[in-house]
Amino acid sequence: MNLGLIGAGIVLGISAIGSGIGVSFSGSACIGAWKKCYLANKPAPMTLLAFGGAPLTQTFYGYILGLLFMKPAAIANPQMGLFYLVLGIASGLAICISAVVQGMVGACGADATGETGQGFANYMIVVGMCETIAIFVMVLSMISLG
Repeated sequence: MNLGLIGAGIVLGISAIGSGIGVSFSGSACIGAWKKCYLANKPAPMTLLAFGGAPLTQTFYGYILGLLFMKPAAIANPQMGLFYLVLGIASGLAICISAVVQGMVGACGADATGETGQGFANYMIVVGMCETIAIFVMVLSMISLG
């Protein structure tokens, strides 16, 4: 059994779990913000979708790291399987947490934007900071594969 291949799958799976949790937070807040707009007879800003969908990208980072980089490395170096397994778990958890936190921050941004109609760019900057963590984890993990 090649533990590295398991690690490649795990990083994708854990990252996707984080995306799902993050989207549940931010998506719920988007729906709530739209409801508040409808109740106040204000137009519902469709820009809130940016908050709602932001945590989805962490699934792509897990895919890129796991299947495009770790899987070929695990096949080429099966003796490094335990390293790849641990790397997959650690990287997947870090990317997962980034997605969850991004969903929480996105929920706050959606609520604030829906209520005030202002501050969208500022809130997206904070959402982007959460995204940066996942990108750093992906890139640094890819470097460690080399």
